[in-house]
Amino acid sequence: MTSRDGYTWTPSAGLKPGVPSLGVITPKSNLTSTRVEYDVVVIGAGYCGLTAARNCALEGLNVLLLEARDRIGGRSWSSNIGGYPFEMGGTWVHWGQSNTWREIMRYGLQGEVESSFDFEKGVKHFELNTSEGSVTMSHDDEDALLDSALKKFTNVDGVYGRKMIPLPHTTFHNPESVPLDAMSAADRIAQISSKLSPQERAVLEASVLLCSGGTLETTSFHEFMHWWAMCGYTYQGWLDMLITWKFKAGQSNFARQFFEEALATKRLSYAFDTPIQHIASTPSGVTINAKNGQTYRALRAICTIPLNVLSSITFSPPLSPGKQAAIATGHVNQTIKVHAEISNKDLRSWTGITYPHNELYYAIGDGTTPAGNTHIVCFGGQNKHMDPEADISRTKSAVQTLFTPDHYADQTVDIQRLVFHNWSKDEYAKGAWFFAPPGLLSTHLDDMRERSGNVVFAGSDWALGWRSFIDGAIEEGQRAGVEVRREVQGVKGARASL
Repeated sequence: MTSRDGYTWTPSAGLKPGVPSLGVITPKSNLTSTRVEYDVVVIGAGYCGLTAARNCALEGLNVLLLEARDRIGGRSWSSNIGGYPFEMGGTWVHWGQSNTWREIMRYGLQGEVESSFDFEKGVKHFELNTSEGSVTMSHDDEDALLDSALKKFTNVDGVYGRKMIPLPHTTFHNPESVPLDAMSAADRIAQISSKLSPQERAVLEASVLLCSGGTLETTSFHEFMHWWAMCGYTYQGWLDMLITWKFKAGQSNFARQFFEEALATKRLSYAFDTPIQHIASTPSGVTINAKNGQTYRALRAICTIPLNVLSSITFSPPLSPGKQAAIATGHVNQTIKVHAEISNKDLRSWTGITYPHNELYYAIGDGTTPAGNTHIVCFGGQNKHMDPEADISRTKSAVQTLFTPDHYADQTVDIQRLVFHNWSKDEYAKGAWFFAPPGLLSTHLDDMRERSGNVVFAGSDWALGWRSFIDGAIEEGQRAGVEVRREVQGVKGARASL
């Protein structure tokens, strides 16, 4: 089935909106008119909502899942084109992300995980293009360069953050780490600028922006350090957990396991293409009004809508001032992610940074398509923002500029296909994965996590562990599911005793 999300471009067909995905659900609703009230309504069918809905249904609750899109997965989904999965959002998984790996083992998918990298054949090098010129180096030298730069960036306490952030799942457990959230990445780079070589600074800045999708000035240094701590305070952990391991069949195949298990309980009702307009918490439960005029009622609601989208929904009673302030601030990630299918097979072993002059600044040879072409996944962000669908020639040029012509044969930049999702213009995301600006989390993390009456807010944007990751979404879905299940069972038990 084809989702209305995403875009593809090929030389023969040109630009087309909508891409096929295993995450598209048909029929789009299984609702009947017989049920008036549910035990719980889960709003949003990303990994958080899917986890909460599945767990509640398995525990015996009658669940209604509402989703504005025509598919599951939220900001983590894949498009299967010609037998190859193009990851449109969240991609990489790792056994160090314990919530995710438990689910992978639950569904027997551990054998379906593969490495993004294959450095055995082809060019086998890293290309660095900066204002000072273009160089190529071995991947060992690439690792040494980035390892050195990241160590200088993260060494705030003599042990690369281990003292400052000793328990990353307990954000700000060490009060001495709070001032780091007042700093931007630009502030930290200014502190260590005299210690960085030009090459180190270029790869460091591009790597930080790859994580945040903002600008150096709008990237919280503490949030980067939180990521770093979750990766074990090392470059190798950072590489392994953030950009190495992915599903052979794509994220949407993984997400379907959650949905189908919930559906098999016969206690899951669902409606896709159902954006929400208003959520009201009452003493007896919740009432939810959809934009299509439908009204739904339940004892409790779990709202998994991303931080940047919450302002599009009205709440009664109004949300707390702290939560409203967090929503008004929002997160900064406006990442551009473009997939390019290129005919040169030798680029399977290529990685590159072209920074700061290119709109796409970080890319890797990430796979081989069934046609034998190389898949390149490319990233850009706010520092050089573009709408990739607005000007395909400009997008193609940004891909081609990643490669210095002197280093390759002409066929290197022979683009066979482009695939992407414009997250910034997506009304149900308004940005890519969560990344905090300075001050947001130290001021408003508790506000973001607080409930409002009978509405529980859950999502990867305010997870405690792998915040902004699939793992954080699952973490939050589990938390919300347990909280709601206990309350609903209590309410139903009290009613039964009357």
